[in-house]
Formats: sequence, structure tokens, C-alpha cells
Amino acid sequence: MDNSLSVCSSQFSLIDSVTIEKGPSLAEWTLVLFVLGTPLHFLYFKRNLSVAIVQYKFILAIFITLLGILSLSYGLRDIHDVLIGEKSPGGFILSISIVLTTILIHDESHKTQTKKKRNYRFFHIIGLFCSFGISFVFIFQKRKDTAVDFQNNWELQLTEWTTKLYCVLISVYLIESAIQVLKQVLGANQSFEKGKADKDVSPEIKASFLSRLTWSWVTPFVLFGYSHNLEPSDLWPLKPEHVSTNIIPIFDKYWEEEVEKATRERQSQEKRTIKTTTITVEKKVQANLLRCVIRALGPALLLSAFYKLLYHLAEFTFPYMIRLLIGIARDGKEEIWKGYILAILMFSVSIFKSVVLNIHINETQEAGRSNWVALTAAIYKKTLRLTNAAKQDSTVGEIINLMSVDAEKIGNCMWSVNEVWAVPLLFSISFYFLWQTLGPSVLVGLIIILLLVPVNFVLMRKSKHLQLESMNLKDARIKKMNEVLNGIKVLKMYAWEECFEKRILEIRDKELHILAGRKGIQNWMHVIWATTPFMISLCTFGTYVLMDANNVMSAEKVFVSLSLFNILQYSLHLLPHVINYFIQTAVSLKRIQNFLNNEELDTSIITRNTNSEYGITVEDGTFIWDTTMEPTLKDITFKIPQGSLVAIVGSVGAGKSSLLSAILGEMESETAKVNIKGSIAYVAQQPWIMNTSLQQNILFGEDLDKRKYEFIVDASALRKDLEVLPGGDQTEIGEKGINLSGGQKQRVSLARAVYQNADIYLLDDSLSAVDAHVGKHIFDEIIGSNGLLKEKTRILVTHGLNYIRKVDIIITMVDGRIGEIGSFDELTEHDGPFAGFMKNYLAEELSTDDEQNIVSYRKLEGKSTTDETIIHSTHSDIVHSISDNSNIPIARQMSRQTSCESESSEVLSHNTLVQEENTESGSVKLNVIMTYVRAVGVKIVIVILTMSMVHEVAEMYLDVWLSKWTRDHTNGTVNGTQRNRRLGIYGAIGLFRGVSIFITETFVTYGLIKATRKLHKNLLRNILRSPMSFFDTTPVGRIVNRFSKDIETIDDELIYQFKDVVICLLLVLCNTVIISTGTPQFLFIMLPVTVVYFALQRLYVSTSRQLRTMASAARSPVFSHFGETISGCSTIRAFQQEKRFMTESARRFDELNTRRSLARSVEKWLHIRLDWLGSIIVLCVCLLVVVNKDDISPGIVGLAITYALNVTNCIEWLVKLTTNAETNIISLERIKEYSETHTEADWIVENKRPEHDWPNEGNVEMDNYGVRYREGLELVLKSISCKIAPCEKIGIVGRTGAGKSSLTMGLFRIIEKAQGRILIDGIDISTIGLHDLRSKITIIPQDPVLFSGTMRMNLDPFDEYSNEDIWTALNHAHLKAFVIGLKDGLDHHCSEGGDNLSVGQRQLICLARALLRKTKILVLDEATAAVDLETDDLIQTTIRTEFADCTILTIAHRLNTIMDYTRIMVLDCGQIREFDSPTNLLLDKKSIFYGMSKDAGLVS
Repeated sequence: MDNSLSVCSSQFSLIDSVTIEKGPSLAEWTLVLFVLGTPLHFLYFKRNLSVAIVQYKFILAIFITLLGILSLSYGLRDIHDVLIGEKSPGGFILSISIVLTTILIHDESHKTQTKKKRNYRFFHIIGLFCSFGISFVFIFQKRKDTAVDFQNNWELQLTEWTTKLYCVLISVYLIESAIQVLKQVLGANQSFEKGKADKDVSPEIKASFLSRLTWSWVTPFVLFGYSHNLEPSDLWPLKPEHVSTNIIPIFDKYWEEEVEKATRERQSQEKRTIKTTTITVEKKVQANLLRCVIRALGPALLLSAFYKLLYHLAEFTFPYMIRLLIGIARDGKEEIWKGYILAILMFSVSIFKSVVLNIHINETQEAGRSNWVALTAAIYKKTLRLTNAAKQDSTVGEIINLMSVDAEKIGNCMWSVNEVWAVPLLFSISFYFLWQTLGPSVLVGLIIILLLVPVNFVLMRKSKHLQLESMNLKDARIKKMNEVLNGIKVLKMYAWEECFEKRILEIRDKELHILAGRKGIQNWMHVIWATTPFMISLCTFGTYVLMDANNVMSAEKVFVSLSLFNILQYSLHLLPHVINYFIQTAVSLKRIQNFLNNEELDTSIITRNTNSEYGITVEDGTFIWDTTMEPTLKDITFKIPQGSLVAIVGSVGAGKSSLLSAILGEMESETAKVNIKGSIAYVAQQPWIMNTSLQQNILFGEDLDKRKYEFIVDASALRKDLEVLPGGDQTEIGEKGINLSGGQKQRVSLARAVYQNADIYLLDDSLSAVDAHVGKHIFDEIIGSNGLLKEKTRILVTHGLNYIRKVDIIITMVDGRIGEIGSFDELTEHDGPFAGFMKNYLAEELSTDDEQNIVSYRKLEGKSTTDETIIHSTHSDIVHSISDNSNIPIARQMSRQTSCESESSEVLSHNTLVQEENTESGSVKLNVIMTYVRAVGVKIVIVILTMSMVHEVAEMYLDVWLSKWTRDHTNGTVNGTQRNRRLGIYGAIGLFRGVSIFITETFVTYGLIKATRKLHKNLLRNILRSPMSFFDTTPVGRIVNRFSKDIETIDDELIYQFKDVVICLLLVLCNTVIISTGTPQFLFIMLPVTVVYFALQRLYVSTSRQLRTMASAARSPVFSHFGETISGCSTIRAFQQEKRFMTESARRFDELNTRRSLARSVEKWLHIRLDWLGSIIVLCVCLLVVVNKDDISPGIVGLAITYALNVTNCIEWLVKLTTNAETNIISLERIKEYSETHTEADWIVENKRPEHDWPNEGNVEMDNYGVRYREGLELVLKSISCKIAPCEKIGIVGRTGAGKSSLTMGLFRIIEKAQGRILIDGIDISTIGLHDLRSKITIIPQDPVLFSGTMRMNLDPFDEYSNEDIWTALNHAHLKAFVIGLKDGLDHHCSEGGDNLSVGQRQLICLARALLRKTKILVLDEATAAVDLETDDLIQTTIRTEFADCTILTIAHRLNTIMDYTRIMVLDCGQIREFDSPTNLLLDKKSIFYGMSKDAGLVS
């Protein structure tokens, strides 16, 4: 107490001795000027007085803060003099008081003005400010009575200025307080009442300075999250500067500059190449992504670097203060108040470190998040512009990996960017201070580091190479998985899951082999850098004590050195992680850079001259899909008059769809000139449907015009479909239209185009998958001369010959060229390509009531066109007079059609098909952790825990041993034997620790590989065994996310975080034990600290885990939307909707980032509070040391303080690691969830396996059979009973929703029976394994699905058949000549989805598959509905000849294909209504089949 009074008296005497000989200074007039200026300011600007006061106060606060900081610097300069008693600390304390009080004043004012708190808050601090003001006024009055001249004393003048401005600020604050109180008394401030929280604005924006500094604005949210389950509506939006629409343009600007620069360099390179005569191969110049990222994020990274510099500079004050504290403890004569000051200083520096570190982390995280948003947006934008050739090089899986893995790696690397300069700085400063402490002996440690540099360089290069290989294998795995998920229905019906499971696991095994090698290298790097500080300290201390007998290990030297070694160890510990991150980031940067530098579509060949008299003009058109291939279209020149209806016809591969793509700008050309007059609407051959409501699929971004919308729905024949769908047009449509039939998807796609009200319509076989009467209705109501589009320019690719004569112009395509252009009459008058086309196929298309077709045919044959009577009384007459006009299609549909047409009404019980992803709340469940423990292996976990404990105890004992060593020189002499013993044991402990670390890391790697292999295998196995209902309601992106991001988390992070949590917990316990050994009172301090710690932990974990789970759930929609965009690129570009889709993508980014941002804010809220707890621990330990300085040795003092500083970091790291572990456990939970979903029946039932040649007859019997899609729903098939004899040909027909496909899916057990049974050759199919059933039945599906791989793999994935068998099947499928013509024959590589083959060729490959299997039962699910007439002819001919001895079940919309079948099964409402021969059914004019045939135009 006396010391404190002496300090205060010295402060007063210092200021009291000051006077000014001249007149009043400017500072003394400041208050007067303010008082005079305020009314003028108010009158001139017409402002509120309180606002003006706040402005003046803010300006004064800035000046005072700057002056206070300057004064503070003087105090820091003289701190040593203060501590040794040569100078009073008064000025220093005064400066700190001024700065802190100024911040409090500004903060309190900000709270009042912005957050509208109640006014009584002012009275809590008014007394404090008044006391300060009165005290300093008293001091100034005393100073005027003195006679000391201080005009040349800048330090005293600075103190006076600061103090005077401080008094002015207090006066301003008092005025403001009085105004606010008066307004409250008069009732003029009602807006201060508490209202509902504003969820449209982040509270961070309105938070005060101190609130933002300490993240106190997050506290209400943390408390709310602890007591409630968070919902998306509880979250507030991002700050404006963090919104995607504000981030993306900055990156785009710099990237475009880089692209322009690279383009100029390439052009210069090409000119140089032309001029040189020698042939040189120069690397293609690419736009530099790294330079772009640096330019975009440079300012943010520089700011974070400044805060990091402050943090590290503050760190180096601790060794100095430790030296002083040990000195105070050693010298019992030192005044105790110096120890108190040092304790307060260490506490203050700890608080300062915490603040600047959290600001640094926040800045780097924001930079990383901005970088991720910018890169993913750039990848998304690039995907919308890729050429076809570039798409072949970058599959969907690879592009998703770029977004989900590579871009995120680069964003996460932002924290380590500053380590590039920070680590060398820490090294340099540490070695400088070590030199000051230990002298030249530190050079030995420097030599050790220099020797390790080349070793680590070699390891780094090897690790980078392995990382690149690992990413390539990961791409291949995700690509294959994406293909499997998109073709899962075909895989199940072919019973191919096992084969593709094996292929994926083979890739995974290679990936794990690379991962094991990479982790092994990282283990060596970790061991080297973990033991490097010990080796440095061992060699340094050893050299120091051995080089001179007078060099002793004093407590000051040892613990100051240890403190510096700890700083050095931190940087060395970070170095391998930083190197690893940079290696991964370098690989990811290169991959993204290569993708972003891919060729883009050249839209310059497309012009939009609205003054042209033609709707479409194409001149000199030679178009190619890939520059390495031959042109697809050659010599294309034509002009389409505005408002014309044009038909494009031709055989398979003639270039019909390619011609539309050329008009859209999808193909490349160097010579073509294409002009489009107006906007375009496009209906693709593959109907592209979005995962949204049916209404939104039709509106496609346009506003709803109810009258127009209803009219288009009727014209598109969708009214009946809306009545069937459970939610009408608000029913959610699944990914790729899984709950719509092929015809429904076509009609929705057509309705979308019509609703856009474009000028030009490109219809690529848009009537292919609809019934005949529906096609006629759509043509008449929409496309034809009296339809909705009658005034528009329409181009229709079609094989429906009944429409051809109704068009204005016909373009005939022959081998990529235009064969003929003209009207129907013009082209039929001479024997050209069109006439040949008509001769080949028109005979099959004549309708009994279509006189015009008969006339056309006879005209081509050169016969009379007189009326003749055609009789349809016999079956043969019916067959020869079939005219299913609209169902001779090409429909390149790649969608996963649902199990049946009626699934939309049966599988859904409400409007939403795709459910929200499950988000777990609360703490981590023990069974989740135990799942991972069992995957790693209990024994391995025990070894890891034991060895971790051993090496942490060894590390602790190293410091304890040094503390004992410091006691050996107390008598002033050094015992050489004792010294050598100490040094030898110190080295042995360190060596033992290094070995234990190596053993730990080895077992960690082994456990990692074992666990991740098991978890991935279980996940894959369960997914492939899941029923189709799972895939119908689960987006592909959500499943792929499990195999990409979640598996990557298991691979790279989870086990290391578990290990680090254990190590950090052990460190906290060890530190507590060490500190308590010297100061037992510390245990009483740790008790309340521990209680507070666990309270904060529980508050934090509950909220944080919910936020991170919500963030994980928000990832899947981002990538689902991206995958959806990839499949619909052509449609999006055609409608010029790129900007809208990029906006939608940005919105989804923001939803994800909102959750991530808030999770990180909550994390920093916790960290800064834990830092405060750590600072309190440091303060308490220092005070205990000072109080007990006479009872403890200097060695114990140094050990206690060093470990007190360590425990602060350990507590913070423990919480951070625990949080990260809990966050990443979410990935484990998600994998566990999908590894335990409901699965199908067993693939093989060993004791129920049928004979090898089963079924040998092909007899099918259904007995009271019924199915439903899930429990609680009605039966979709009811009491189906029938017998199908061997070799019968059964046609299955019925209107939409009748249950046709449900019957087929029941036969394959895609959906399981609810009642009854199905017998095949006397065996109940429900009793045998699924693969035994499905492998014995052959299906030719409507969607010809191919997988990336060789032609042979697509035909025979199990390698069961010989080359001779395969060539025979290809010959019968009419593909032998085509395959022989391929360069690689059977080894020809099929691209993803078979995109490098035509639709007809793909369907013929499916036929070849069926021919190879050649089972007794063949199912055709509209197998020819997606092909043209030529391919249809080939398939039907082959089926009739090669499957003559098989039982055939055909689901048909096109009735002409089943008129020669044995019997027709007519289904209606899930029941068999009719089952007889076609002839008998047609004789009964009341039959359903007769009505369907009449609608199709087959009978009159």
C-alpha cells in the first residue's frame, strides 16, 4: 500500500512541477472552441445536437488515442528504468488509463447511439469519468502554482496535451449524458425500447468497437443456440462485403486481366514460332491463377500480416519478463511492487496477444472464404462456357472435385500464407535473443537446421508428387461413383453392382496406397521437426557448458532459452503442416488453373441482326465438335424465312441434332457465319428437368402470368398429369425428372420453351416420347400452322412422317451435309435423298384415314392416286396399315426414370420429393466415436494413447530435468561429472521421446488406412445395396458429397485431430501438475477456472455443432445445383439464362457461408474468452511466484511461469481441436448414416440358389400379385393373376399411371411384393437372391446407359465371354462393322454416358448386351421409343430372330410394335382389365385396347 501511494505521489509531484510561462495553450481553449462551435454546427447543418456531439467526441477520441499511444510508447521505452527503480511509472500508467478510458467512452456512446440501450447505463460510469476529470483539473491547478519551465520537455508537453484533451472529452460525454437523460425525462426517446431482433442485418454491423473486438455481439446467439435447436430462420445474413455478388466481380476483374495478358503472350509466341525456321515445342502460356489470387486478396492478407506481426512481437516480451521475474525471485531484496507490475504487464500482453491473434485469424478466414467463393464461382462460370472437347477432358466428377476439394484447400491455406514470412522471422528473432543469452553456442543449433533443410526439401518433392497422384485417383474414383449413381437402375437390373463395386474399390486401394506413402513421408517430417527443438537445445546447452567451465546453467539462462525454444518449437511444429498445405495448394492451384484455361465456346460466329429478313441465316458452315476430329457438318448454307415451320429429317448420324447445336453456337467453326433474328427457345433431345416444382420448371425464371400459364399447360397436354400429381404443379420434381415419365418430361420441356415467348424455337425431336394422340394434339395446338407458335420461326427435328407434309420447308441431312431443301411437294417431285427416305419408311407409316400420306406414297411409287378401299378386317391388314405417327423418335434421354409412370402419385405422400438433409443437434454421440474406434482397431487405439502419454511425459520431464540442473551451481562451482551426467540423461530422455513419437505416428498411419478403407467400403457396399426409392429421394450430389468431402476428411484430418486432442489434454494435465509442484495454491485457482472453462465449452459446443451441421447440410445443394447445371448447359445457354443460374449459385454459396461465418464467429467468441482465462492463469501464477518468492527456487519460478504461458495455449488449442474434431465427426456421422440405411434383400441366398440353367423354359406365373412403394401407401398393382407360357410374346399396355413399369420393376424386385407371388419356372422369385434373379432375366431399357470405359467392358463387365461370343453378339446387333471401323476396336474408349456415340449406337450396344446374356425371359421397356426408324427396324428384326425361343414382355406406348404379339395385357389402375390376342381385342370395339388403337390411328 505504501508503494502504491509513493507511485501516485511521484506522479503528482511530476505533474505538479510543470508550468507554462507563456499564455494559455491551444489545448486550454479546446473546450471553449467546442462549446462555441457546436451551436454553429447545429444551425448550419440542421443536425440533431446529440449527433453533432457524437461527431465532435469521435474526433477528440481519435486525437486522444493517438496521443495516448505515443505517450504509451514513451512508457514502454522507459519500462526497464521503472523496474530498476530509476523512474516512476506514473506517466506510463496515466497513458494506459487515458487510452483505455477513451475506448470505453467511445464504446459506451456507440452502444447507446446504435444499439439503443436504456439511458441508465450512463450512470454506471459517469462517476468514474467525473472523478478522473476532477482529479486532473486539480492537478492542473496545482501545476500553475509551480515555477518549472518545461517548454523543451516533449514528454511533459505530451502528457499535458493528452490530459487536457481527455478532460474535454469527459466534458463532452457529460453534455451528451445530460441531453439523453433530459430526452428520456421528457419522453422524447421512445425508440430505445427493446424490440424484436433484426434478422435482415448482421448485429456485427451495429456492434460497438469493444463488442467487435471481443465478439460480444455473438453472446446472445450463443445463449440462444444453447437452449434452442437452431433453424435457418434464426441466422442473420452475411455482411455486405462478404456477399458473393460483391466478392466475385473483384476476382473476375483480375482474372480477365490475366487472361488478356496470357492471350497477348500466346499471340506473340505464335508470331515468334512462325518466324523461326527451327521446330520448337513451347509450353502453352496460361493465365496465372496464383497472381490473380494474390492481387484479389492482397490487401486482406497484408492487414492480417500486420496483426500477426504484432502478435509475434508481443510474444518476445515474455522471455524478457520471465528473466526479470526470476531475478526478483533470486534477489530477495527487490521491491515486491516490481513483481506486481511485471505480473500485470504479462497479463496485459496476454490480453493484447489474444485480441490481435483473433483479429488476424478473422482476417485470414475471411480471405480464405472469399477466395473459395471466387474460385467456385469461376469454375461454375467456366463450366457454362466450356467447349465440347474441354468437357471430354473434364468429367462431372472431376469438376465437382475442383469445387468441393481443390478450391476449399486453397481457401483453407490462407492461414498459412503469413507463415511464409513469420517462420523465418521467428527463427531470426529467436536466434538473436538466444545469442544474447547463450552466445556463439547457438550456432550449433543453426547448423542443425541448415542440415535438415535439404532432407526436408527431398521429402517435400516426393510428397508433392504423391499428392498429385492421389488427386488424380480421387478424380477417377468420384467420376466412376458419379456414373454408377446416375446409372444405378440399369446396374441393378443387370446385376452389375458387384462388378462396379470391385472397380471402385480397386481405384480406392491404389489411392490408399498413395495415401500411406504420403502419410509416411509426413510422419518422418513430423518426427524431424518435433525433435529439432530438442536437438537444438541439447546441442546448444551442451556446447555452452562444455566450451567454458565458467558457463553454468542458471535459471535465467535456462528458462529464457526454453521460452525462446518454445517459440522456435511452435514455428518448427507449424513448418511441416505449412509445407504440407502448400504442397496440396500448389497441386490444387495447378488443377484449377488448367481447368480455367480450357477453351471456351466462340460466340463470335453468332450474330443477332434484328434487321435481317430471315429468322436464321447460316453461311459457309463447317462445324466440328472437337478440333482433333473430322468436321461433323460440312458446307452448311441455308436461310430460314421468319415465321416458317421447318422440319429436319435424316438417318442415324446424319447430323440433325448437330445442326441445331451449330445454330445455338455449341459447335466450333472458323468459317461459318450464323445470324439469329431475336431470342431462342430450345427443347433438347434429352429433356432437361430441374429439381424444383413443376411450375418453376415451366416458368424458368419468368414471372407467373396465370392465364398464359394455364393456356400453355392445356396446350402441352399436361392437365391430366397435374391432376395425378399429389401437389399439382407445386409437386417437387426430383433430380433429372425421376418422378416423371419420358413423355411428361418432354411436355414439361416444351411448355417451358413456349412460356418464354421467344422469336425462334428449336425443337429437337420434342414429340418422341409421347403417345400418338398426344403428339397430334401438341402439334396442332403448339407447333402447327394454327398453334400457339404459328407466328414464330420453328425448326423441328422429327421422324414422325405424318408431320412432314404440314411444314413449310424440309431440310434433309445426309452424312453431315444438307442433301436437299424445299417444300414437301418440291422434294417428292424428283428422286432425291428425301424421296429415298420416304420410300424406305412411308409404307410402314400409312394411316387408314390419312389420305394425304397414301397419295404421297403412290406419287413416289409412280402409281395412280385414285381412291382405293383399304380393309382392316384381319390381323395382317392391321399390321400393314400401322401409322403411329408421333412415336418414331430419337430421344437421347439420360435421366433415371422412376420405377413407374405412376410413381409421381404413389411414391410421394406430399409435394416435396427430396427431403432436407438430416442435421444432428446436441453433443457428439458416443456410438459415433466408437464406430471410428472399432474401424481403427481397439488395440491400435490403446497403443496410440499409451505412446502419446509416454512422449508427453518425456517432454515434460525434459523441462523438469533442466530445472534440477539449474540448482547444481548454487555454491558457485561446477561439478564436471554431475554436469556430464545431467547432459547425458537429458539427451537420453529426448531420444526416448523421439522414438515414442515415431512409434505413435506409425500406428496412427496404420490405423488411419485401416479405418478409412473399412468406412469407405461399408459406405459403398451399403449405397449399392440401397433400394431405388433411396436414390429417387436422395440427390446424387448429396451422395457424392459423402464420397468426396466426407471421405477426404476421414483420410486427412479425423484421426490426427483425435490424437491431438488427447495430446493437448495430457499437456494441460502435465502443465497443471508442474505449476502446482512449485505453487500448490494454483490448484485452488484451477478449480474455478476449470468450471468456467467447461461452462464456456458447453455453451459453445451446443451452438457451434448445430451451425457446422447446418453448414454441412448446406454443401449438398451447392453441388447438386452444380451437377444439374452441367447436364443442362446447352439449354441454359440457349435461353441465355447463364446470369440467372450464376446468381442462384451465388445465393447457395451465401447460404453456406452464412452458416460457416457464424460458426467461425462463435469459435472466436470462445477463443478470446479462453485466452482471458489463460491470461488470468498467467496473472495468478506470477502473483503467487512474487508472493512466495522467498520460499521457492528460481528454477521452479521459471518452470512455473513457462508452463503457465504454455497452459494458456494448451487450453485454447484443446478447445479448438475439440471443436474441429466434433465438426469433422459430422463427416463420420454422415458416412455412418448412409452406411446403415435400409438395403435391398440379399444378392445371394446360398441355400436357395436356383439351378445354373434356370429358367430353362421361360414360364411366368403371377398369383394375386400386388406391390406398393412403401408402407402406408396404397397398392399400385392389385391382385395381378396370370400365366404366361414359354416363348409367348406379351405386350403390356395402358395409359399413363396404369402400372406397366411397376409390373416390370416387380419382376426384377426393384420394388418388393406386398401380396401374392411371382413364379418363374415354378420358383418363387421372392425366395432367391436378387442377383440370381436379375442375372437370369434380360432387359433392354428405354434409356441406353453406357459407362466410361472400353467397349468390351460395357458389353461384358465380368469378362465372362470370349471375343468370339462378343463379335457374334455385335454382328447380330448390326454393330460389327462399326466396331471394326474403330481404331481400337473392342478397346475403343466410351466417354462418360457414351456421349461419343450416337443414341442409336448406344441402343444397339444394349441389344448386344442382351444377346450375350441370352436368357429365356426378355423384357423390353419401350426399348425402341428412343430411336429412329432405321434403328427400330434393326432391333425389331434381331428380337424376332435371335429371341424367337424366349418369353418376351414388352412395355409399349407405340402399339404398332406389338400388333404381331401373342397376347396383349391391358392394365388400368393397377389391375389387368384385358388379356387376349390383338385380333380378339380389336374385334371388341368396347375394349380399352380398341380405344387406344383408335386414338393412335391404327383403326378407323
